Amino acid sequence: MYHIRKAKGKSDGLAGIYCRITVDGTRAEMSISRKVPIDKWDAIVGKVRGVSAIAQEINELMRSVENAILDKQRELIKQGVLFNATDLRDAYLGKKQDYKKILDLFKEHNDKIYRLISTGEYALGTYKRYDTVCNHLGEYIKLNYKCSDIPIKDIDYKFIEGFAFFLKSEKSCANNTTLKYIRNFKKVMRIAQAHNYISKDPFINWKMKKKIVNREFLSEDEIKRMAEKEFEMDRLNQVRDIFIFACFTGLAYVDVQKLTHDDILLGIDGSKWIKIKRTKTDTPSSIPILPEAQRILNKYVDYPQKKITNKLLPVASNQKVNAYLKEIAVGCKIKKTLTFHLARHTFATTVTLSRGVPIETVSKMLGHTNLSTTQHYAKVLDLKISRDMLALKNRESILGNSISKEYI
Repeated sequence: MYHIRKAKGKSDGLAGIYCRITVDGTRAEMSISRKVPIDKWDAIVGKVRGVSAIAQEINELMRSVENAILDKQRELIKQGVLFNATDLRDAYLGKKQDYKKILDLFKEHNDKIYRLISTGEYALGTYKRYDTVCNHLGEYIKLNYKCSDIPIKDIDYKFIEGFAFFLKSEKSCANNTTLKYIRNFKKVMRIAQAHNYISKDPFINWKMKKKIVNREFLSEDEIKRMAEKEFEMDRLNQVRDIFIFACFTGLAYVDVQKLTHDDILLGIDGSKWIKIKRTKTDTPSSIPILPEAQRILNKYVDYPQKKITNKLLPVASNQKVNAYLKEIAVGCKIKKTLTFHLARHTFATTVTLSRGVPIETVSKMLGHTNLSTTQHYAKVLDLKISRDMLALKNRESILGNSISKEYI
């Protein structure tokens, strides 16, 4: 589409001819370096009136430019390149297009994380999570944009919203997992903004709420049932023991797996404590060793591979452990979905909070960086509420009389 634009401050009756390019709602303009008398311009059809040689030459030029732009558009589509009106104009003009692409930047970011794992700055799990997000993002772009990668400048609210829906619908990610992945993506986009690949943060109006999840944990009866159960297969007994150890220490799988004699120190009270830095967050965690946990350590004090691995406990791979825990759950008639991380939840709830340990103390032992993380566990403790109210029954009421159990 062509239109004319009169130069400011000039009264020669001439106006420059401009070509307007529109692609998917985006617009760009360029001059064709020709001028025409204003009274000779037909604004309705967008061409010069008359049959003069000049009129025919300009109209032919406009048709030629239009055809060339359409040819360039077909070429970009054939190449599988995502483009807007400005990109098409620049491609026609032969301007160098060197837009940084999102998957290229994402892979550069992930490569840096991978190389810093050996320094302890990042955990392998962090790298794997970013790598997963990058792979999902690549699949989303291929499915919805029909190309292998897109310029970072083309990422907008619609793209982010679509990616979140893709994670939930195509990858079956739960709400909180989707939110975590989008936050990882957002970090890479902030890097893009810091490098001036984009001028505006596309996440500025994007919001997604985290859902509060009721975390499962074992009851005292279930812990006892599991601890007393003897299995015919040694591998199940061994995994059960490691799981019970985690129930009484609150350690995550990777921290139990890495545990050595160097992590056992004498605490301020003269008893043995586990003192580590959590692999996930690199925050310190100090845990007095309860008798139940010490019994597990004593049981494996001389297990066969100890001299080779220097690890306190024989911990199988996370995949195997979680598979064996499902067999253990069946054997112990536990209907909850057992995963190793459930042991950490059990420590936070059944072993500590429900038995009167202050939430600040539990948070410190778990190595949480934020007390609100620990508070998620406190919300589900009906047992503790029952015990606290039972204690209240035996106290003097606000009105001066003892509270009757009959009415509570």
